[in-house]
Amino acid sequence: MDLTATDVRVLGCLIEKELTTPDQYPLTTNSLRLACNQKSNREPVVDLGEAVVDQAMLRLRQAGLARTVSAQGMRASKHRHVLGEALALDREELALLSALMVRGPQTAGELRGRTERLASFESLDEVEAVLVELSGRSPEPLVARHERQPGQKEERWVQLLGGQEFDPALLDTKTPGRLGPAATSAQLAERLQTLEVQLADLSARFVSLCEQLGLDVPVAQPPA
Repeated sequence: MDLTATDVRVLGCLIEKELTTPDQYPLTTNSLRLACNQKSNREPVVDLGEAVVDQAMLRLRQAGLARTVSAQGMRASKHRHVLGEALALDREELALLSALMVRGPQTAGELRGRTERLASFESLDEVEAVLVELSGRSPEPLVARHERQPGQKEERWVQLLGGQEFDPALLDTKTPGRLGPAATSAQLAERLQTLEVQLADLSARFVSLCEQLGLDVPVAQPPA
């Protein structure tokens, strides 16, 4: 597939969020942008704008790998992937592909640890078996095994859906850390949006856990 590195990141994030936070899925453009720009679980860390994300979604829709939905009453259009339907992939296959899309080449052991929230693999051998199956798909393999490089202890796997290298202009070169008193209103607004998405994610997981345990969901009390 002739996908760019940005397309691959967007597609990988859609898969990840569908599997980990289904209550928050499909994603608005802003939520998808925040997912793509996460500081954790991403390699490399990028700084994509909404326009870049929308352009990637356009290419993914044209490739038949994603859709954008809108309906009366919806405040914003939302995006979802259809990679599983397009290529007949199951949850385990999607989980491994997603991890490779958002974090680049990895060992089978790294993939098993990093897909714990996305799918259930009983053993490392099971991960290897799924990867081998993906690498032997016809007419085109979806992953490939990279031989061990100098300084590496194990061989790594790489996704073959599209570009591996980002445009340098899209990489996040900002120094991480606290926002000081000179932070602009735009920086503060972006940080607030990130925190809101993270809070919504944690709230959804808490409610789901309470339901699984048969517990009443506590109702937040307004401040006195």
